Formats: sequence, structure tokens, C-alpha cells
Amino acid sequence: MEDLVNGRCGWCGTDELYVTYHDKEWGKLVKDDKILFEFLLLESAQAGLNWITILKKRNGYRAAFLNFEIEEVARMTDEDVNRLIHFDGIVKNRLKIKSAITNARLFISIQKEFGSFFNYILSFFPGNRPIVHTFHTLNEIPVSSPESDAISKDMRKRGFKFFGTTICYAFLQATGFVNDHLCDCICRNSFKYK
Repeated sequence: MEDLVNGRCGWCGTDELYVTYHDKEWGKLVKDDKILFEFLLLESAQAGLNWITILKKRNGYRAAFLNFEIEEVARMTDEDVNRLIHFDGIVKNRLKIKSAITNARLFISIQKEFGSFFNYILSFFPGNRPIVHTFHTLNEIPVSSPESDAISKDMRKRGFKFFGTTICYAFLQATGFVNDHLCDCICRNSFKYK
């Protein structure tokens, strides 16, 4: 895989959906808990799969999981799980579907404890600030970090499923808590941290 393709991080290649995701979302700091929940649900669904598979099913997940409304997903039942196992727009994995509901309930408990899920995630970072890396090649980008190790460990202790350190690191990259755009990427400086 090339480090840069058309001036962008090479992992997104030339697929239009991937390029748009890279340019408009990946690495942009997300403060909105609803969007953080969406990424938590999608990244958890990705476990064992590649991200483009989930990205192509994003609208299916939006339909299946009630527009990612956290409280509504938290109220879903085993009846909903049985219905969603036959839903064509998502990965038909009973454990992942059930974990989305469990994770929604736990997400709400974290919101109550920390004021927001954003505050919770940021509390694991030095100085409560996102990290901006200065990588020049894709090989330099890690698959986990001390922050993702600590967050996933704490979340597993709280009962979250399908959120190990590698999935957690991907979540942190996607939501901008970690900016891993390569130094020469055209999107490198497009997302400002405040």
C-alpha cells in the first residue's frame, strides 16, 4: 500500500466512499455524543472485518439502530435482536447486535458519571487534549496506544463488548482524539483542535 495516493493517506485508496470519509470525517475531533455513539457502534461492528465493509453498510446501521439514538437503542429488546439478525443492511452477527444494545446502556451510564462520553474519552489523554502525531509513512501508524489500552481496559471492566485496544484505537482515529493523517496528507491541517 502506498503511503500517499492523490495526496491523501494511502489507506483510503481511490474508492469514492473511502476518500470522502477520509477527507470529511477521519481525524476530525467529534464532541457530539450521538456521533461518538455512532462510531462506537460502527467500530464495534467492524471487529474482524475491514472498515470499508462497515462504511458501505453505514446507512443500514442507521436504519437498524434507530438513527443512532442512544436512549432508543438502549431500550431495544431480544425481540429487536431477533428481527435485526435478518436485517439485510448490517452484519448479521447476533453477538454484535446484542453488544450494540448493551454498549448503548453502558454509554448512558458513562454520560451520567462524566457529564458526556466525550469528557470520559478525553480524560484518558495527557492534559485532556487530543494527540496529533507526525507520521510520514503508514508503517509508522500504530494499531494501539497507551490511551487505547487504558480506555479499552476500563470499558471492558464496565462491560462493553467488541471494543479491544485495536478497535478502540481505530475509534480514536476516526473521531479525532488521535490525528494520524500523514504529515504530507492534504487533510493533515484541515482539522483544527481547540
